[in-house]
Amino acid sequence: MQNRTDLALELKEDMEETSAFSGVSVKTRIDASHHIKETRITIKNKKGERAFGKPMGQYITIETKDLASNDGDFHREMSHALCQNLQEMIGKDEKILVAGLGNAAVTADSLGPKVVSNLFITRHLKKEGLIKNTRQLSAIAPGVMAQTGIETSEILEALVGKTKPDILIVVDALAARSAQRLNRTIQLSDTGIAPGSGVGNHRNEITKHTVGVPVLALGVPTVISVPSILHDLVSEKERERAMHQTDEEFLSMHVTPKNIDESMKRISYTISEGINQLLHIRQKGE
Repeated sequence: MQNRTDLALELKEDMEETSAFSGVSVKTRIDASHHIKETRITIKNKKGERAFGKPMGQYITIETKDLASNDGDFHREMSHALCQNLQEMIGKDEKILVAGLGNAAVTADSLGPKVVSNLFITRHLKKEGLIKNTRQLSAIAPGVMAQTGIETSEILEALVGKTKPDILIVVDALAARSAQRLNRTIQLSDTGIAPGSGVGNHRNEITKHTVGVPVLALGVPTVISVPSILHDLVSEKERERAMHQTDEEFLSMHVTPKNIDESMKRISYTISEGINQLLHIRQKGE
C-alpha cells in the first residue's frame, strides 16, 4: 500500500539532496508576523519531472497551523497571501472560470463546491453592462462522474469552448502524507490536475492540453491514508508487521479530522475570498 500524496512539498521532503535537484529549484519565504510559510517548487525540465513524478511547472505551498482555526483576522491574511500568488500566475488574464471539483454531499470532498458557492460571480453582470472595471468571473461545480456519468474534463472542455475564458482555476480536495498538513496547507500549481489521484481514483486530467486554456490547480489536503498514519506513528519494523497483519480493505481507507465540517466552511471561505480579491487587482495596477 502506498503513502499517497498530492503535495509536491511532501514529495520533495522524500528526496535526498542529489543531482535530481538540478532540474528543480526550491525557494522559501516566511511571514513570521502571521505564521505563514510559502514554499515555491519549480520543476524546470524532464530530469525534474522524473525525480518528482510531476509535470514541469510551479508548485506553491502556503502553510500555517492556524488555517482551520476560527480566527477571522488570520483568514484575511491567508486570503491575501493566496490572492498575491494567484495574481502572479494569472497576470493580465481578464476572463476567469473557476471549477469547484468534488462531491458536495461528502464533507471531506466538498471543498470545491463550497468555494464556488462563496464566489462573487461577475460574468453575467459585465455582459449586461451592470458593472465595469472588474475581471469577468464565472464558476461551476460539475459534480463527480458517479453523479453525472460524464468525465469532469469533458464537461470543462465543452464549457471552456462555449464561454471562452482566458484561464481555468480548478479547486479540489487533496490527500496528504502527513497528518500535520491536513486542513492547514494550500497548494497552488500551474500544471493542471488529475482528480482523485491522491486517493487512487484516477480520472482524466484537466490541463491546457485537454481543455484548451491554461489551468491553475488549487487545493487543500483533507484526507490521509491509513498507511500514512502508520508511517507517522510507528517504526519501520512495526509498520511492516502491521501492514502484513492488517486487512487490505482497512489499509485502503482514507480518514479525515473529526472537525472537518467546520474546517471546510472556514477554509472554503478563505479560498473564495482570495479569488474574489482578484477581481479588481488588475484595474488598480493600471
